[in-house]
Amino acid sequence: MADRATVSRLFDGTLAVLIGALGVAEIWVPFVSAAGEGSREVTTALVVLDSLALTFRRRWPLATALFVLFSWPVVFTITPLLVLFWGQFVPMIVAIFSVARYGRGREPWYGALAAAGTLLFFDLRVGVLQQPSEIVFHWTGFVLAWSLGWALRRMERRAKDSMQRAIEAEVGYAGRTAMAIGQERARIARELHDVVAHAISVMVVQAGAAEQVLDDDPEIARTALKTIRSTGTGALAEMRRMVTMLREDDHVGELAPQPGVAALPTLVEEARAGGLDVQLQIEGDQWSLPAGVDLATYRIIQEALTNVRRHAAASHVGVRLRYGEQNVEVEVRDDGRGAGDLTTSSGQGLIGMRERAALYGGRVETASGTGAGFTVTAILPVAPE
Repeated sequence: MADRATVSRLFDGTLAVLIGALGVAEIWVPFVSAAGEGSREVTTALVVLDSLALTFRRRWPLATALFVLFSWPVVFTITPLLVLFWGQFVPMIVAIFSVARYGRGREPWYGALAAAGTLLFFDLRVGVLQQPSEIVFHWTGFVLAWSLGWALRRMERRAKDSMQRAIEAEVGYAGRTAMAIGQERARIARELHDVVAHAISVMVVQAGAAEQVLDDDPEIARTALKTIRSTGTGALAEMRRMVTMLREDDHVGELAPQPGVAALPTLVEEARAGGLDVQLQIEGDQWSLPAGVDLATYRIIQEALTNVRRHAAASHVGVRLRYGEQNVEVEVRDDGRGAGDLTTSSGQGLIGMRERAALYGGRVETASGTGAGFTVTAILPVAPE
């Protein structure tokens, strides 16, 4: 900001010196544009003072315009002066432009009235300026200078207003996104709580069974202990993920396990009952997924199908679940109208999918053709159990 102000001051100072030098040269060379009879010394003094005043044209635009415009009529009423183009007309043009461009509040209009009064004085009192061509030239120059300054002022104001609206929209969007992320994380934390609670319930049951058969059947007890160790390891991993989630209430919910990929056929049938032609395809050698990944996979597919019903206006949806060696990949592709209102809606579907995938080190990608469907792809890295 300081650099810009410095550049502005240097520009105004250079402009003032240039106009002052041309005005003095116009008087003493003299240029053919100098007309009338009057004191060269007094005219020179006014040229220098007006040039100095122009250095303040941004800081005090109205005061500068009033001084430059009225100094000539006031001195003309006292003593004759030379009529100049560079030393008189050009400083007035710059002052009129500046008050229209930088004036605050009603200052541009006060500057316009002052310019009109100055022109009327010259039209009525200065003989060399009373020719029709001179009158048209001066009025046209003043009107164009003021109009240009006013137009630039309006353009700058509209640009600032647009920037402010863009900033407010961005801040609002960031706030809504943060709220959506918080809500999704809270929901994921509650679901992981159910997964962990169910795992602990299994561990308690297995521990009780091992205790009862420890003396009679050590092999069954050993199997139960292995189950406890495996289940406990998985529960500990889920707990580590859950501790970073903010829970907004103490609601625990049911201790039954959350749905997983085994429930996908039921999910697909529900979507078909809603009018969608959904085809489920499972590729690769199926192996048991950790409970959290199992739940995340199911929820991502569920949310993708929900978005298709709400936003895509699609008739056919393909759901593909592929088991890889070190990951599971989900793809939901529809034949609807593309992204449409999905990315601009207030829904939290994509945010929730990305949060779930990120929780396990995965990612969610989206792609949309021009009116040719929308594809959601999720990749969750996990080793087979």
